[in-house]
Amino acid sequence: MKNKIFKHLTKGDHGSSTFVVFDYAIMVLITLNVIAITLETIPSIYQSHKTILQNFEIISIMIFTIEYLLRLYISDLSHPSKSKFKSALKFIFSFYGIIDLLAILPFYIPFAIVIDLRFLRLLRLMRFMRILKMNRYNNSLSLIWSVVKDKRRELIMTGFITLMIILISSFLMFYIEGPVQPNKFPNVFAAFWWAIATLTTVGYGDIYPITAVGKFVSGIIAILGIGVVALPTGIISAGFMEKLKEKKTTVKCPHCKNSFEISSESDLQ
Repeated sequence: MKNKIFKHLTKGDHGSSTFVVFDYAIMVLITLNVIAITLETIPSIYQSHKTILQNFEIISIMIFTIEYLLRLYISDLSHPSKSKFKSALKFIFSFYGIIDLLAILPFYIPFAIVIDLRFLRLLRLMRFMRILKMNRYNNSLSLIWSVVKDKRRELIMTGFITLMIILISSFLMFYIEGPVQPNKFPNVFAAFWWAIATLTTVGYGDIYPITAVGKFVSGIIAILGIGVVALPTGIISAGFMEKLKEKKTTVKCPHCKNSFEISSESDLQ
């Protein structure tokens, strides 16, 4: 029985298509839950369909809870360890185990604490990656992670430089615009928000300088923002090019003397 449940719940990991309906049913249920949570934010819809939405939530939580308990039951197979207790702990504190728990906890927590945490169910959307088994994207995701990992020092330095520019800009604008716009720049934290919006070239327009010096400084910061935004993009792009060059393989044609460069294993198939 346990082996059957294990194969039932871990289709994506073992390639079995017998219980594919279960995976897609869970996927549809997750999507419907997100839609229901979204509709609940509209007062008119929620008031007119309150009973339906509440009943749907209860049914969904029952299904998610049963699924979680079943995964806990087969944890010694999905997360093998020296004892069943350790296997259960490995599942509970695993990435998807935490997501599964967060998906049902928001329903049960309000019984003890008055708080609305239903939005945490959105985290179950991350299960789409496992349900759909996006094999065609796995190499791309690994490539992105390896690039970020290899370029982490450069990215950290870029982040540090960006933070320094934002801090300097915040203090400058506070001392320049604060005296003439105490309601807009009452403290450095307010100026910090303005610096972020300006440096990222968003410019919401809710806070802006009115003095000549402030406008001059604002212009410089806006120009610097173009470079600050482009810098990490350039670093990551360079990292991608390096990785792609590393992955390229030269293959000679068996029927001629020509050579071909193949950039991925899939091209060999």
